Amino acid sequence: MTMEATRYDDGSISYPGHPRGPDGAEPVETIDLSEYTAEVITWTTSMATPPGVRQPNTLAIVEFDVSEQNASESRTESDDGETVRAIGQVTTDDVETGDEVELVYVDELREPGAGIREPESQEWDGYRFEPI
Repeated sequence: MTMEATRYDDGSISYPGHPRGPDGAEPVETIDLSEYTAEVITWTTSMATPPGVRQPNTLAIVEFDVSEQNASESRTESDDGETVRAIGQVTTDDVETGDEVELVYVDELREPGAGIREPESQEWDGYRFEPI
């Protein structure tokens, strides 16, 4: 499994990707976000979570710098570049705005048997953000 953003022919980038970008642009490539670190823009902790989701559940909006020169640098070393934001769970409650995070794969983002859908009807794996 990968966490991929999409670049469009007009230069825009989105996560998740869509068949058409802003202004109807065509997708031209995908970007594997696991190759990059991100910066926490904001975060919150939910105490009232849906069935099967851990409680408390800390979520963050993060920004990945996906410019070419940043593929091997940390997020804080590049001030100009192409960015894309994502929202997701954080591995810990100990997170602050400005923290650098990386993606970590997890087998289950929530308890498969706790929802109203049949567990086999959905994928339960994904990524969380881990502070570095």
